[in-house]
Amino acid sequence: MAAQQYPFADAIKGADYDVQDGLVHIRIQQRNGRKTLTTVQGLSAEYDLKKIVRACKKEFACNGTVIEHPEYGEVLQLQGDQRENICQWLTKSGLAKPDQLKVHGF
Repeated sequence: MAAQQYPFADAIKGADYDVQDGLVHIRIQQRNGRKTLTTVQGLSAEYDLKKIVRACKKEFACNGTVIEHPEYGEVLQLQGDQRENICQWLTKSGLAKPDQLKVHGF
């Protein structure tokens, strides 16, 4: 029997649940001029966020990092306006369902 291939099986460390409070918050922050940052907050701590950032950087051709936010915990930070891209990618990869995504900004 062939096992079902799950693209981020090695990124998941344990439990079945996907998201801490049930929502993944995707925000945009203005930097200077036309430059923006996209932040993704609320992904479960069970996921290896560094591997998710690495995949996003390749997929969206942008830079990104995992930052430790004092209020929100670990947050993904991507350069540019990646709100639509990250929504589609999170649902496609199975990390979050469309009804769990909450997009903020402009």
